Amino acid sequence: MAVDTGPTLAVFASDAGPGDPERASIMSQAGTLLARHKARIICCTDGTLECIPLVQSARAAGAEVLIVADPEFAPPAALSGVAVERVEEPDARLRRVGEMADVIVGLPGSLASASMLYRVWQRTGAGGGKKPLVLVNRNKAFEPVRGLVADVLSHAVPHAERQVVFTDTVEDLWNKVHWVLEAR
Repeated sequence: MAVDTGPTLAVFASDAGPGDPERASIMSQAGTLLARHKARIICCTDGTLECIPLVQSARAAGAEVLIVADPEFAPPAALSGVAVERVEEPDARLRRVGEMADVIVGLPGSLASASMLYRVWQRTGAGGGKKPLVLVNRNKAFEPVRGLVADVLSHAVPHAERQVVFTDTVEDLWNKVHWVLEAR
């Protein structure tokens, strides 16, 4: 019997380093929300996984979670039983995550998580690659990206407004994911 699953989402987030103290809570809310909609969640790591609250809440709500990691990655005890796909080369890891994802999701996090998100999106063809990007712009975390989309991407990529979408709340995240999937 086939399992009823929704889209596969590459989700990038971090609660490491300075920044919004609400990030762990945002990750937990997002994991639960996406799991309720039967999304499969993929996280990527180069050494340390910084989105543990996302993974824990998604799994607790019944989502399938996959971590794409370097060969040396050792999941913390809190993530025992989570599927891990090990990919040797960093660029190959990013491509693998991009290949599997239907949508790339960015939650407020660290510069490292935003950078990894961008590199995955870029390797899938950026706006022209038909891998939409949904960013939770809580407390203006992705405001510089919004400006870049308006000033640069909108002139270079047809329907850029469907390729990079912003929401200010976790509660609206699924609506945006659903909308970009329907708009493809």
